[in-house]
Amino acid sequence: MLIKAALAAIRQVFSPPLRQILWKSLALTIGLLVLVWFALTRLIGALIAAHPLSTDYAFVNAVASFLAGAGLFLGLAYILPPVSILVAGYFLDDAAAIVEGTDFPDEVPGRAMALGPALLYTLRFAGLALLVNVVALALFFVPGVNLLAFFGANTYLLGREYFELAAARFRPLREAGEMRRHHAATVMLAGAVLAGLMVVPILNLVTPLFGIALMVHVHKGLSRERLLLPPEARRQLR
Repeated sequence: MLIKAALAAIRQVFSPPLRQILWKSLALTIGLLVLVWFALTRLIGALIAAHPLSTDYAFVNAVASFLAGAGLFLGLAYILPPVSILVAGYFLDDAAAIVEGTDFPDEVPGRAMALGPALLYTLRFAGLALLVNVVALALFFVPGVNLLAFFGANTYLLGREYFELAAARFRPLREAGEMRRHHAATVMLAGAVLAGLMVVPILNLVTPLFGIALMVHVHKGLSRERLLLPPEARRQLR
């Protein structure tokens, strides 16, 4: 099911109906990353100006500021997961509605979450993703641990966030969380696909839209499996 969902998501991301949202999501993702980079470089520059590494050789401070700014490009890889979550939350309903309408035209479409709960949910997870990835960044110079920490943390966070956002269009958030926990293995595998995409330059920028399309298909597939269960088994899943 997961391979079929991933292939369908790839097809959807570059399809004409989603193309306009794709460009918007790319622009927003890049814009947020540039904004973060600009703010951090200005902060580092101000710190170096207030506490110069050398008072006799100005070029030492200039080189340090340049190297710090260049190093932030690497750090942006750790900022991308929370940015991805914010962008996904913003475009979720428009993109999910297109995927549902084109790939599941005979089924009842989902409903958008209320603005308040959706905003709080997205900000909470984006904040958690930022915290976890800052910790992963701190482990960057620990061989063998850094990549494992980055991949493991984002496999869980991205799988959980994207699945629950897609599922919440059809069921309350609490029930979406219970469904995600019951199908934890499948959701984690889908999250691993998203975490893997995060480490591929350029392609990682389409993660928000790909994640939405992927999890719409994963949720639909799992929902159909539940419908095939006997009534007693379905009641136990609630």
